[in-house]
Amino acid sequence: MKSVLLAFGLFLFPFILFAQTDLTKPEQTEQWEPEPRVVKPGNGPKPPSDAVVIFDGTSLDGFRDKNGNPPKWELKEGLLTVKGGSGDIWTKASFGSFQLHIEWRTPIESLNLKGQGRGNSGIFLQDRYEVQILNSYENRTYANGQAGSIYKQTPPLVNAMNPMGEWQTYDIIYTAPTFRANGSMLTPPYVTVIHNGVVVQNHTEIQGTTEYIGPPLIKAHGEAPLRLQDHGNPISFRNIWIRPL
Repeated sequence: MKSVLLAFGLFLFPFILFAQTDLTKPEQTEQWEPEPRVVKPGNGPKPPSDAVVIFDGTSLDGFRDKNGNPPKWELKEGLLTVKGGSGDIWTKASFGSFQLHIEWRTPIESLNLKGQGRGNSGIFLQDRYEVQILNSYENRTYANGQAGSIYKQTPPLVNAMNPMGEWQTYDIIYTAPTFRANGSMLTPPYVTVIHNGVVVQNHTEIQGTTEYIGPPLIKAHGEAPLRLQDHGNPISFRNIWIRPL
């Protein structure tokens, strides 16, 4: 009984201390340390001062193919374009939680295609959780497979697509999952996606891997690279940078 009372008293102690504190001066609730570090914001396509630049239009040095070799995607006029059949590409660096900026464009030549065939690609967060890329401008498909969806899981809140051939922007804030020692998930991954300045995923829980067939799977992992998908469509990318959080 004494141990229970002691434990209860320890539980109440912070609340009692707070209640007895005489907070009558403004400085008593001011926090001065630690002081936030300074980051110079970006300007237009220029990234913030602490960003890791993955692609700036000058080289493919930030990427590799599945075998660790230079990717076979096309680099032309400052753009990175999918070369159909050459396979997905991965960043050389691995990441946990992050802020990602990426711009993409679907080709006007795919206008005659429909559904999932019109400008299909994807961004795989930590190599396993896909944010869908698709031309969803006046192009209906299943809601959890259109642009801005967490593929086969969560549709976007709205369709914020620019017309075919225009540039699209994703700003993605991602919180990596944590796992217990036995491999089970302790906290799930979360993602916020801003598409062309419009929130389309608002701190959305990712249920597991984004499978084409079947339910999401839980697979324990640590930091991992970003992956861009080769779905056979010549999607172009520019201005890719990331800020580890």
